[in-house]
Formats: sequence, C-alpha cells, structure tokens
Amino acid sequence: MLVQEIMTKEVVTIDSNDTIFDAFIKYRDEKVGCLIVTDKERCVGIVTERDLIEKAVCLCKDPKKTKIKEIMSSDIKTIHPLKKLEQALEIMKKYKIKKLPVVSDDAVVGIVTSTDIVYARPELTERFMESWIKIRWGD
Repeated sequence: MLVQEIMTKEVVTIDSNDTIFDAFIKYRDEKVGCLIVTDKERCVGIVTERDLIEKAVCLCKDPKKTKIKEIMSSDIKTIHPLKKLEQALEIMKKYKIKKLPVVSDDAVVGIVTSTDIVYARPELTERFMESWIKIRWGD
C-alpha cells in the first residue's frame, strides 16, 4: 500500500511569518492536530498543539507578535506519496513522531498520521505501537 492511498489530502497550512495568534485561530476553525508551516508553498516546519502549549503559552510569548517560525519544529521529516506505507511507519518510529507531511516536488500534497495507519493497516499498527510504547516507557 502506498502513502498516497491513505494520506489526508486537505492539509491545513500556515505561513512561517504568520503569528501564534493566527495559529490559534486556525486550530479553532479547522479542528486539526497540527499545522504544516510553509514558506512560498514549500514545507519548512510543523506546529502541533503541544508546540503551542509548551513553546507559546508556557514561555509567555506574545501570540500577536511572535511568528510561527520562532516556535515551529523545523527539523521536519517528510515522505513522498509514492513511498510504501511501511516506510512512513519506519520514519515515524525512528523519529518518534505521529504526523508525517507528504511532499512532492517541495510542495505539501498531504499528511499521513498514526491514526490513518491504524485504520488502513491494523496489523502494522500493532508492531509499531509495541515498539513505540516500549521506547517511550523506557525513557
């Protein structure tokens, strides 16, 4: 099974120069688990709800002045839509991430999440969760 077969194609993005406040509004309106950060449509980072809580709220950043690029995770991992789902799972396992942007020719074309994989390939999920939980609980 290929990544493009299960990825979500309607990806909610935010420009790297938008503010944290803009991100809060997008989260409220779009009801998503993450925002893909772009710069001229090129994927440059990701902002999760946890980022907003830990990096914005807890660090007392001014949400109307602080740019998303100041709090985003910029060492972002991506995958091509024609890669196998198992490859996506290995990347997610290796880097301990639950959301993986799907990129083709530097443009965001989708996102695949651990939840997507659970529904599409439950047999893969069991192996992934066992290894991921063991790693996390061992910390």
